[in-house]
Amino acid sequence: MTDQPAPAEAVIRTAAADDLPRIQAIYAHYVTTGVATFEIEPPDLAEMTRRFETLTGGGYPYIVAEAGGAVGGYAYAGPYRARPAYRHTVEDSVYVAPGHVGLGLGRGLLEEIIRRSTEAGFRQMMAVISDDQSTVSIRLHARCGFEHTGVLKSVGYKMGRWIDSTLMQRPLGEGNRADPTR
Repeated sequence: MTDQPAPAEAVIRTAAADDLPRIQAIYAHYVTTGVATFEIEPPDLAEMTRRFETLTGGGYPYIVAEAGGAVGGYAYAGPYRARPAYRHTVEDSVYVAPGHVGLGLGRGLLEEIIRRSTEAGFRQMMAVISDDQSTVSIRLHARCGFEHTGVLKSVGYKMGRWIDSTLMQRPLGEGNRADPTR
């Protein structure tokens, strides 16, 4: 896989262990300031490293967008669910650093994670978007071919309120038109 140019003079590339402190900082921001994730306490660097190694060791793509000499965002695909019948379906995660929002990094990251997941042989991609008020993420996923498939009402409680999850889905490659080879 080659590294891809991204909007806003950024480069999207495979994430490396050296990127993890910045990835951890970006994620910690979203854990502590909003409901983009249902985690309550930010994972430390050791936990983020363990997660990274588990995903990359399992053949899942994990990428960063480098802009202005720094990691401005990251994305990965991971298992949608643990049971074996779900092995052809992945869930995407995309996080853009606060100072890099609005530069097109999110779309570049999502498009690249879709491409790499397709190349890896996955057949469906799910987006589980916290809070139906997250219109930016919903619009981003819709622009990248995801369809709205449902809303799980009040499934999380964070920051003093109940939070919904919007589900969106898109096929990868042949999707369900043929049996998977993976």
